[in-house]
Amino acid sequence: MKKTKPGKIGLLIILFAFAAFQIYPLVWMFFFSLKSNAENFYTNVAGIPIVWRWENYKNVLIDGGLITYFINSLIYTVITLFVSGILSSMTAYAIARLKWKLSNFVYTLFILGIMIPIQAALLPLFIVLDKIHLLDSYWALLIPYIAFAIPMSILILTSFYKSIPMELEEAAFIDGCSIYKTFFKIILPIVKPAIATVSIFTFLGTWNELIFANTFVNSSKYRTLTVGIMSLNGQHATDWGLIGAGMVIATLPTLIIYIILNRQVQESLVAGAVKG
Repeated sequence: MKKTKPGKIGLLIILFAFAAFQIYPLVWMFFFSLKSNAENFYTNVAGIPIVWRWENYKNVLIDGGLITYFINSLIYTVITLFVSGILSSMTAYAIARLKWKLSNFVYTLFILGIMIPIQAALLPLFIVLDKIHLLDSYWALLIPYIAFAIPMSILILTSFYKSIPMELEEAAFIDGCSIYKTFFKIILPIVKPAIATVSIFTFLGTWNELIFANTFVNSSKYRTLTVGIMSLNGQHATDWGLIGAGMVIATLPTLIIYIILNRQVQESLVAGAVKG
């Protein structure tokens, strides 16, 4: 049996402590969602619920309408991921691998989109959407979400495309592959880690977005989960257990997505470090 070095034991203790420190807020939020207001703020702030109020989840999903809001957020997120993923992956490939005069100008134009804050675009977007009668509809959020997701995706994907040896494409062209077949069959599988990273950024930005969703949509038919949770705050009294249950429900998809894609994200970080 190999003896464990004291330094390694100390490192493991530090890592476990750091992991517990990071995970505890999630555990606390779960317990928060199962308590009454009295427990949350007076008698049992940080402990395990004395009475487990599982009905909070039923009330928030059915009576609070969070099922509809959850489905709406899922629609916005999935469509944004799909459309922005296709557009940005193809655009980044054209910028990084194809030779044409305006490639640098187009790349700069897209990157400038990262510098535009959401708050600065809020009023102009509202006026434009109002003029073309798209307010209070799915398009009122889909168009801005896709537009704001593309610049960051192009920035990440372009750098990964440039790190791929040109010989791979040249060999594919010699074998008779078209540019589209080369892109989908050879290049796209290579950049899967980068696509996973881009997908997580896009997912987080779309799923957690509040400003656009609260400004461009009024009807509960198109309302997102973040706005739905905010609407649970009553004018005179608030059941904080319901809000906690809504926050747990909103957090679960993020955890699931990261668990599924964490290996690809780690590979992309390692690839970026090696490249740097």
